[in-house]
Amino acid sequence: MKKEIHPSSYRLVVFKDMSNGYSFISRSTAASKETVKWEDGNEYPLVKLEISSTSHPFFTGKNVLVDTAGRIDKFRKKYEKKK
Repeated sequence: MKKEIHPSSYRLVVFKDMSNGYSFISRSTAASKETVKWEDGNEYPLVKLEISSTSHPFFTGKNVLVDTAGRIDKFRKKYEKKK
């Protein structure tokens, strides 16, 4: 590895998936103004995530249902031939 290109400010950070409430702790340089008390009793910076491996369809195998009928009707209405 090249020297002096990697940050030296790694610290323990809690990441929280806001879609399902799952939290995990990892080392990171991510900045955060919020803190949270972890299971070990210590306070750590909190980084809120919109999606993580516990809620992403690729990892969970569950797809989100999308209203395709509305899309199809909108497409047909937009491109139907004028009578």
